[in-house]
Amino acid sequence: MEALVNVAIPVFAIIAAGYLSGRWRVLGAESAAALNRFVYFFALPPLLFVFTARSPIDEVLNWPFIAAFLLGTLATLLLALAVGRVVFGHGVATLAVHGFAAVFANTGYMGIALFQIALGERGALPAIVATVAGNIVLIGGVVAALEATRAKGTSIAHVAAEVGATLARNPLLLASFLGIGFSYFAIPIPKPIGNFLDLMAAAAAPAALFALGLSLVGRSIFGHVGEVSWLVFLKLAFQPVATFILVRYVFDLEPLWAKSAIILAALPVGALVFVVAQQYEVYVKRASAAIVLSTAVSVVTVSALLIVLEVG
Repeated sequence: MEALVNVAIPVFAIIAAGYLSGRWRVLGAESAAALNRFVYFFALPPLLFVFTARSPIDEVLNWPFIAAFLLGTLATLLLALAVGRVVFGHGVATLAVHGFAAVFANTGYMGIALFQIALGERGALPAIVATVAGNIVLIGGVVAALEATRAKGTSIAHVAAEVGATLARNPLLLASFLGIGFSYFAIPIPKPIGNFLDLMAAAAAPAALFALGLSLVGRSIFGHVGEVSWLVFLKLAFQPVATFILVRYVFDLEPLWAKSAIILAALPVGALVFVVAQQYEVYVKRASAAIVLSTAVSVVTVSALLIVLEVG
C-alpha cells in the first residue's frame, strides 16, 4: 500500500488539481494550451537532455529494455490494426490513428513524473528512454501513414521528407539526441548552464501532470463507446501483459528496468494522439475519448500495478 500512498495518490492528485482548476474556471481554456506549450518546449526538453547527458551511455541505450518496450507495443499495435480493419472497417488514415491511440503511452507527461516521485531523480531514466524510443517509432509511423494517404501521386522520398521534418521539429527528440551525444562523448555540462537546465527541468513533472489534468476539461467520453473501450482495454491491459511476457521470458533485464517496462506500457493514452488526430482531422472525437477514459481508468490500474510490483 505504500506505493499507492506515496506514489499514485500524489501523481493523480496533481492531475485532479489541474482538471478541477479548469472545471471550476480558476484557469481559463487558453491556460491549458499555454501550459502545455511551456511543458513541451521549455520544461521537458531540459529534463530529457540533462538526464541523458549525465547518464552512462550503456544505460541510455539499454537495448533489451528498448526492445521489450517496443515489441510489446508492436504486438498490441498489430492486434489493434487487425480489429480496426476487420471489425470496425476503418480505412488507412483512420486505422493509423486508431492504432496510435491503442499503443501510445503517456510516458512523457505522466511516466517521467511518476518515476521521479516513485524512484527519485535517477529513476526517471527508463521513462525517458521509453519516451524517446516510442516517439521516434510511433510518431514517425503514424505521420508516415497519414502523409502517404494525403500524398497521392507523390514520391516516397517526399513522404519520407515530410516525416523527417516532423521528427526534426520535435523538441523532445532533439533534446534527447543532444543528450545522447553528450553522454557518448562524456562532454561535461558547464555549471551555469547545468544549473539553468536543472531549474527548468524541476518544473517538468508537476507542470506536466497539472497540464494533463487541465487538458481533460471539456472532453467527452460519449459516442463510439464500444470502440473506445476496446482501445482502453488494449492500452491498459493487453499492452502491459504483452510487455510482461517479454521481460519475463524473452529478455534478461535488471528488476528495475523490467518493472519499468511493464508500468510504462500500462500508462494511459498520451495527449499527443489528440494533437495528431486534430492536425490531420482524422478520428478526433474517438482519440479524445480514449485519452479521457484511459486516464480515468488508469487511476485504478496503474495504482494496482505499482502495488503488485512493489514500486515506490
